[in-house]
Amino acid sequence: MTPSTTFAGQTVALFGLGGSGLATALSLKAGGARVIACDDNPARMEAAARQGIETGDLRQADWAEFAALVLAPGVPLTHPAPHWTVELAKAAGVPVIGDIELFCRERVARKPTTGSPDAPFVAITGTNGKSTTTALIAHVLAAAGRDVQMGGNIGTAILSLEPPSPDRVHVIELSSFQIDLTPSLAPTLGVLLNLTPDHLDRHGDMAHYAAIKERLVTGAAHAIVGVDDAFCRAIAGRRAGPLTRVQVSRVQVSQGHVGEAGEGPGILARDGIVIDGRRAPAEPVADLSGIGSLRGAHNWQNAAVAYAVASELGVTPDAFAAALASFPGLPHRMEEVGRRGAVLFINDSKATNADSTEKALSAFRHVHWILGGKPKEGGIASLAPYFPRIAHAYLIGAATEDFAATLDGQVPFSRCGTLAAAIAEAAAAAEADPADEPVVLLSPACASYDQFRSFEDRGDQFRTLVRALPGLRPPGA
Repeated sequence: MTPSTTFAGQTVALFGLGGSGLATALSLKAGGARVIACDDNPARMEAAARQGIETGDLRQADWAEFAALVLAPGVPLTHPAPHWTVELAKAAGVPVIGDIELFCRERVARKPTTGSPDAPFVAITGTNGKSTTTALIAHVLAAAGRDVQMGGNIGTAILSLEPPSPDRVHVIELSSFQIDLTPSLAPTLGVLLNLTPDHLDRHGDMAHYAAIKERLVTGAAHAIVGVDDAFCRAIAGRRAGPLTRVQVSRVQVSQGHVGEAGEGPGILARDGIVIDGRRAPAEPVADLSGIGSLRGAHNWQNAAVAYAVASELGVTPDAFAAALASFPGLPHRMEEVGRRGAVLFINDSKATNADSTEKALSAFRHVHWILGGKPKEGGIASLAPYFPRIAHAYLIGAATEDFAATLDGQVPFSRCGTLAAAIAEAAAAAEADPADEPVVLLSPACASYDQFRSFEDRGDQFRTLVRALPGLRPPGA
């Protein structure tokens, strides 16, 4: 745990007692603050009280006694309307912050002396790929012998990690919600991967969403920005301090320095090769072919960004390339579940929108595609360029009829209803498929909440059902 000492002797209001909220309350208490915590869920209030956290109704509280309101990232700050605690805090002149802000303040407070090195802090954001990139950076640094703490929006709440120190690297994934609650965000290395429309119900419009994401790299000592979309290119163009551009390209790289005079990428990923173009001549660093956990052009960007971070932290190109081969990937993100004969089974349950599913479809040539669930705005019409890769589609959940209308006349499909039925039909069809490596791909392009508790639950059920198929071999076997 990282005790939050910067509010020692003060009283702090906290709303939201999920995983990160409870960790924050315990951190504040350990650091000497008085915490009055609240949640709409009485069971969470009771669980916090059992761990010694003072709970209460913040509607009835005297807000003049609070030094801050610590808000869980899942609670609306601005859109569609500020949460009632936010309104009360603003009326009382109380700052509204999140757990990442507490970590940032603690990092500054723990700096031994003026002029001594900061505790290394790598912050990663973007619309897609941030979890894989965060895990990959942590994996590479750990393989190089560094003391690494990984968390934030992925896995462990940031204040449950070990405290910041000059010889420990924190590798932290940040959502737009977390950035919005972190006014003093100033990482050592700030990473912005990409930007496409997402969470607009919570941010109002794309301009506001992009502006929040930009704050991560604005405050960073060194920024690393993927420049394959217009929003990120504009952000990179506004960056005044040290900057490394990263670009995914399918074109031939000319000899010499990529990104000369500050234009173009400093790191390039082309046809699965990571190229360091910050020096002349540009040099290949790593070949991603054959690394199943890093399939597809989206993972080329993830790997190139990971190299940019690792090299800034002193990892050699050879050590970086060696670490890639042992990267296991993340559950539910292009996860290889196993093979049966020539058929490869892939769990990409994390693909909850069409943009994410596009990454999976681009990585394979002959796909038996399981999709559907609770549909999102726009559906799957944007995926039409990939329809020629689809051998057959297997529709499940609430999106079935909408998706059937989009696929009609372009892709053969079946209305399967349930995941179990879709797997059974897809596995049989793929086994009879004469293609060299047919793929059964769960990449739903939908939220999971019509039939499952979460995308993790959906992916877990896919994995269990596939592993029950007779003759399945585990990955690598």
